[in-house]
Amino acid sequence: LACSHHHCAFPLNRNELCVWNTATAQPLRLSGHHYSISALTFGSKINPLLLCSASHERVIVWNLDECTQKVQEGLTPRGTVVGALLGVVLHVRFSPDDQQVAICAGNRIYILSAKNEAILAELDGHLAPVTAAEFCTWEKSMLISVSEDRTFKASAYSNFFFLKVWDYSTSKLIYQSGILTAFPLLSLLIDEENKQIITGCAEGQLWIFSLISDHNYRCVAHINLKKAQEKFCNKVWKSGKEIGEGQNTSKLCKTNNLRPEGSVETSLPILLIEHCDFLVCFHNEENTYSALNTSYFWIGSSTGLFIINLANFELEAFLSYKDYSDLSVQFAGSCALARKAVNGKVLCLITSMFQDIIAVLEVNLAALVRTQQNDFLLCGNENSLSVVARLNYFTIGVKSMVKDQPLVFHNKIKSSGYTAAPRMTMFSPNNNLKKNKVSKWKTSCKCKNKEYPLESDPPIKYEKEISVTGKPTPVCCIQYSGDGEMLACGLADKTALIFNSSLTDTCNIFAGHDGAVNSVGWSHDKKWLVSASEDRTLRVWSVCNNEPALILGKEKFPKTVRFAQFYFIDAFILLCCGAEFHLLSFHLDTTKDDLKRYKKRSVCKLVQKFPMASTMEITSLSAVNDFYSYIVLTAGSNRALEVFDLNAGCSTAVIPDIHTRPVHQICQNK
Repeated sequence: LACSHHHCAFPLNRNELCVWNTATAQPLRLSGHHYSISALTFGSKINPLLLCSASHERVIVWNLDECTQKVQEGLTPRGTVVGALLGVVLHVRFSPDDQQVAICAGNRIYILSAKNEAILAELDGHLAPVTAAEFCTWEKSMLISVSEDRTFKASAYSNFFFLKVWDYSTSKLIYQSGILTAFPLLSLLIDEENKQIITGCAEGQLWIFSLISDHNYRCVAHINLKKAQEKFCNKVWKSGKEIGEGQNTSKLCKTNNLRPEGSVETSLPILLIEHCDFLVCFHNEENTYSALNTSYFWIGSSTGLFIINLANFELEAFLSYKDYSDLSVQFAGSCALARKAVNGKVLCLITSMFQDIIAVLEVNLAALVRTQQNDFLLCGNENSLSVVARLNYFTIGVKSMVKDQPLVFHNKIKSSGYTAAPRMTMFSPNNNLKKNKVSKWKTSCKCKNKEYPLESDPPIKYEKEISVTGKPTPVCCIQYSGDGEMLACGLADKTALIFNSSLTDTCNIFAGHDGAVNSVGWSHDKKWLVSASEDRTLRVWSVCNNEPALILGKEKFPKTVRFAQFYFIDAFILLCCGAEFHLLSFHLDTTKDDLKRYKKRSVCKLVQKFPMASTMEITSLSAVNDFYSYIVLTAGSNRALEVFDLNAGCSTAVIPDIHTRPVHQICQNK
């Protein structure tokens, strides 16, 4: 979420961007992402007003004035792609001059140009995903970041080279804090006036550090938001008691001091820290108390909004979501606040933690604090905090139901100005199985699968042997079905056989290859059998009728096909050909048309080829078909083992010299 003056921005249908203008009540819908938008931020300047949106496949900077003009002219607004394939982005932030953008993706921070696709610096030093980063306004060479590794770090950069943890030229660390808490740090704010940084964690703890040069980043204050809220409510309750029994106090303070039986105590994660435009809201009022000469900041949490006084580090005001019946969001999953107030009102955007609801609020800061000040004067105690007023301080601007729709991959249009979107997610497992189907499948597996007893010694005596043919014939390969009930084997006499697991009967014989069958593989449902042969062909057989449903001939493969198997619960076929393995998508159809018997209905298409590095031939391949797995293991004639992640579409690890000789067999989950 993001807010700025009259504008607020949020994802719509996951990969579409909606910018809502509160002044004109006109939504602006922007399309450019193919995957879910994970981070948003507005620029520091109003003219032009920039907006940066990020997903794991691209980062786009939008000029909202130009986009609005394009829409008025009937054209499709386009943004500037400034980054691609950076990973899952958790946070984005413009520099004070809007010339650069800091992108927090995984454990790294990328400094990108806001005008074109250029990575100015890549900062790597955190041990967990970076959750927030801020540019220092008075030190142009400083960047502060916090991470789920529970530390914050200071980094410097020169004119064009940015660093978070080190000086880019010397690669030296400027500052790294120790571990502050057992919970991830979620938010960060730089207080320019007092030269301090404020950070908060998921448990509701706040730390304030000094950025003055000779203070060495010392901790100025530590605030427990839960205890600050309880202290605030206790003072309100005492002040109400002094006024009299007839004086009303807020619902929040009542429920905190006299907690109803069966109520749930909620944590207060620090979702947001933002400047509070406190003085502007009271610039026309003469009777405000003297504390107005200090600075304040907002804290956005799951239950409400807090205002903290930086002079005494105490809670000044609290707005609870559940105190307002008109607001459908009781617990916020994320929130955003505008830094500047407009006409005395601060724009706020929140989303529900448990529902697909987005609400736009306008918080009347002066009315909130004024009512609390009146209660405070009635009490006659200058040091006490005031009662949370139950006035309607906010107006619900938008309450839009954003339904949880599946991500749709649209066709890419070359003339759109964007390059083709990368295939970042090749597979989408179907996890929406009905419970009865899952339970039946688990029960059947428990009944059929025969687990090897780990306490027993390895088997050294055979119990039964059979002769597969009438004459001596080498058996080139054997493969059990997933449930262990059937056994397939490929023979050098160009046939493949199927036995039951007890080897008491030959169930089927498959003939058709012109060379020795070097590999066989079962489908997950045991309806199909894939075989590869020395004749450079691949066949998929129907187990029931002994006929090939699919044949791929020699023209498809320049070398011998080996290690053919079904993959990703029968969604693909994997096979090796020389020093690379192929990923094939397929569709099997055994129906026949009497008028077109020559025409096969089954089809197969090459998805991608994956070469193994520095080897002449792949000597073994292994991948799991019994459950969804992205991992493929290969071994080569160079005696190395290579790990491929097909979801990322690349090799992820190479282990050299894994054996003294080339590996000829890898087994997973068998």
